Amino acid sequence: MNRKTYCISSVFLLTCLCAGAIEYHVSPAGSDAAAGDACAPLKTIDAAAQKAMPGDTVTVHSGIYREWVNPFFGGIDDSRRILYRAAEGEVVEIKGSEPVSNWKKGKDGVWTAVIPNGRFGNYNPFTQLIEGDWFDNHGWNHHTAEVYLNELSLYEVTCYEQVARPEPIKSRRDPDGSVLVWYAEVDADNTTVYANFGDADPRKENVEVTFRPTCFYPTREGINYITVRGFRISQAATQWGAPTAEQIGMVGVHWAKGWIIEDNVIFNSRCNGISIGKQASTGHNLWNQRHFDGATEYIECTLNAIRKGWNKDNVGSHIIRNNEIYYCEQTGICGSMGGSFAEIYGNHIHDVWVKCQFNGAEISGIKLHAAIDAYIHNNLINNCQKGIWMDWMAQGSRISGNLFYDNVYMDLFYEVDHGPYVCDNNIMLSECALWDWSESGAYLHNIIGGSINARGDDRYTPYHLAHTTGIKGLYRITASDNRFINNIFFIGDKEDCVYGLDAYADAEWPIMVEGNMTCEKPDVEIEVKEDGVRLSIKGFEAAEVDAFLDGNRLGHAKLSDWAYENADGTTVCMDRDYTGAQRHPVTFAGPFDSAVVSGMKVW
Repeated sequence: MNRKTYCISSVFLLTCLCAGAIEYHVSPAGSDAAAGDACAPLKTIDAAAQKAMPGDTVTVHSGIYREWVNPFFGGIDDSRRILYRAAEGEVVEIKGSEPVSNWKKGKDGVWTAVIPNGRFGNYNPFTQLIEGDWFDNHGWNHHTAEVYLNELSLYEVTCYEQVARPEPIKSRRDPDGSVLVWYAEVDADNTTVYANFGDADPRKENVEVTFRPTCFYPTREGINYITVRGFRISQAATQWGAPTAEQIGMVGVHWAKGWIIEDNVIFNSRCNGISIGKQASTGHNLWNQRHFDGATEYIECTLNAIRKGWNKDNVGSHIIRNNEIYYCEQTGICGSMGGSFAEIYGNHIHDVWVKCQFNGAEISGIKLHAAIDAYIHNNLINNCQKGIWMDWMAQGSRISGNLFYDNVYMDLFYEVDHGPYVCDNNIMLSECALWDWSESGAYLHNIIGGSINARGDDRYTPYHLAHTTGIKGLYRITASDNRFINNIFFIGDKEDCVYGLDAYADAEWPIMVEGNMTCEKPDVEIEVKEDGVRLSIKGFEAAEVDAFLDGNRLGHAKLSDWAYENADGTTVCMDRDYTGAQRHPVTFAGPFDSAVVSGMKVW
């Protein structure tokens, strides 16, 4: 953009700001040539996204919108944000897919559909390999494409023969359903998809194929203060989101500040559901390109980001709340550095990595790098590969009041975080509750219902000046200087697992241990009912402990010399329990201000 164009754009922006807020309406019956008001709505959300200015609202009416919404403008601040919303009481779907109906049945029960390549535009997911740093393809190529039968994704295979004679694939969702498979061949003109739909006739069912790499994502960086509310968003051909790469996601903010993503249903993403992560110019899959030490590559990305303006004024401070996120094969929510100062709460994240066709070091319900001062609370996370993975630089973060169960590897993983950080009032009920490859964490009033894996790490990784992205220094991880106060540890019977504080027997620095109780694992029952999730712990009573823990009792983290504070600098205080109730002067170990848990509503 030349100087003249920039000046004209600035004048145009100021003129629009002075003109007052506009509400644009969008309907499948509209026209993108229309004015966009209630009487003459636009047809596509993206047409409104090219018009909406700070303070404007885009109201979208019932229907399926198969498009990539690419906002051109963002808001100015919280009082002048741009709101994208589903009309009240109406079902609005944004899909990255297109219907495919020209199926023909051939030999071996294999169905074939031929899609002209021109239909895909400049992105054909059947030619795009899933790839990136720390991605494990298990020895064969995976594509970003997906084929859906009645919104259930089929499994990709590598050849026609596997479509004709499929074998069940080890899968946590539906091993029997894993015989519904697809394979594609692409030539200069056409993409030919071969699929096995079992007993279903795809000509009579809803069959959709992914066409777009995302559903709601600005190609420009710094599109700030946008709200996305009330949509069903699904079926994007998303790419693997390494922390050293641009992280796009089915919904993504692209290196911006102040987004609110709320009250949506986000599902069926090839890799990531929501991304609040990194952009490309600070490094894009550096490790795969140069094969240096992975820690060195990420430190370089971090320093590049600081030089590019990664700080509280410019990046982060997003709110993600009250969404349901599921059927994503990498993460429900990911973010490298862009998750700093974020608040994530009230979300149900489940069934992440259920097909298990590929693996890698970036898979979790929530996977954040550098979540400085992030506050993650009151989420339900179940049936994911990992629950929450706080990787690198989670200094000042707080994870509070979350319910975890039936996660495969662990509920909570702190990796190379120097602290201080706080983990309080959580219920961790998977077989492995905690991996702690960090230091100076305060674990307060939790139920740690599974095993613990604690270890040091020789990588030299950053620690920060208090409440900023500024790097104070680098040091290795000691897996010590923790605070374990008023927790309940359940002891399991797996011989290869470590339970309770035995995991810290060789800690390099002292650990503060007060008011904890340990018991053989009781009978734990989780009931999912129409009115919520209820928890009963039978044959168990919590012990009385001293009440009202606060940051003054916790001291300072040894390395960073930073107090245990909230993001606003106030002292952390444990005067509330998991339910939000005021704790009594004499309270109990664990997350509840109660000795007995019987049929308690926990979500």
